[in-house]
Amino acid sequence: MQTIDSYNFAGKKAIIRVDFNVPLDKEFRVTDDTRIRAAIPTIKRVLSGGGAVVLMSHLGRPKGVEEKYSLNHIIYKVEELLGQKILFCTDCMKGGEMAGSLKMGEVLMLENLRFYAEEEGKPRGLAEDASDEVKKEAKAKVKAEQKEFVKQLASYADCYINDAFGTAHRAHASTALIAEYFPNDKMFGYIMEGEIKAIDKVVKEPQHPVTAIIGGSKVSSKIAILENLVNKVDNMIIGGGMAFTFIKAQGGKIGASLCEDDQIEVALGIIAAAKQKGVKIYLPTDALCADKFDNEANRQICPIDSIPDGWMGMDVSDATLKVWDNVLESSKTILWNGPVGVFEMPNFANGTLTIAKTLADVTQRNGTFTLVGGGDSVAAVNQMGYASKVSYVSTGGGAMLEYLEGKTLPGIAAITQ
Repeated sequence: MQTIDSYNFAGKKAIIRVDFNVPLDKEFRVTDDTRIRAAIPTIKRVLSGGGAVVLMSHLGRPKGVEEKYSLNHIIYKVEELLGQKILFCTDCMKGGEMAGSLKMGEVLMLENLRFYAEEEGKPRGLAEDASDEVKKEAKAKVKAEQKEFVKQLASYADCYINDAFGTAHRAHASTALIAEYFPNDKMFGYIMEGEIKAIDKVVKEPQHPVTAIIGGSKVSSKIAILENLVNKVDNMIIGGGMAFTFIKAQGGKIGASLCEDDQIEVALGIIAAAKQKGVKIYLPTDALCADKFDNEANRQICPIDSIPDGWMGMDVSDATLKVWDNVLESSKTILWNGPVGVFEMPNFANGTLTIAKTLADVTQRNGTFTLVGGGDSVAAVNQMGYASKVSYVSTGGGAMLEYLEGKTLPGIAAITQ
């Protein structure tokens, strides 16, 4: 398999699938350039190796051509971070001439791939009451057109680089299908390489003890991860709203706290599997509770299994954090996905921010391998200025979750197989 470091880019044009799906404000200015910044080393590697670059990405979820989702809005930021001018093709299907005349050292960006239904392979504009037959025909039509779409994109370059981990779990034209046109000239970019290595360090070749901190509001969105990780880790810390389903499953009183009653059996199954495998599960011992879902609500600390009626757990207590801190201090590998409290409210963000600080501390002090992924976990690490103090911050939410679940991601398989 080719790698970005071993490949000879001299005189070659590389088409790179990047993930420039970044947030924009009302003036269409980039408000968080993390994903663009992360892709710069891959682009620079091609250019310094004597090649030229064609960039392709999606932005948002357009239903056809929508100006607000044009990648033209973000060119200024890519130019600023890359340190050079970028050419722009206003239609990704009409880039033949511009790509053909691209000189070595130059960079061309194609317009939003999702302006075409063929990128995702999903038909558009179908009536809600369309028959199954009509839907089937529409899907077949898009799939047939998708082949031409992919062929056109592939014609712009000599080699293909996938550096969009955030979309690696999607079998889209630009993330999976295009690789077939470059059987001997396809590779991962540095983001993809880094993501795969980082997650593999947790699930395939970890240093023990391994601890997973899984938070967030719902057990239902994390079932597969919990069930897969229970076979990989030594300790599992469960926080956030999902913890209350586990507490209720064991007979605890959780007041008005978030709970998924239909997941109680699942929670009991995970507890039983952990016990069988000798995995220690750490739930909160106490919670910072509120009398309503509001930052300014009245607050009190309650034992996690005896929360009064009308009160809801909103964050973990200092006593809980102390117990968890001892577990993290003795761990060699830590995965963190999901907040352990209502992180978006300042009065209930302490638990999540403390976890971020602890992870930075054990990384720096003990050399623990720490992998952080998932929107609010990443936001907490960034907010505290610790992104460079943990071992790895994942850029792909859904893709990371599916990889942790043990699934084969189409964007990875397209390069490795």
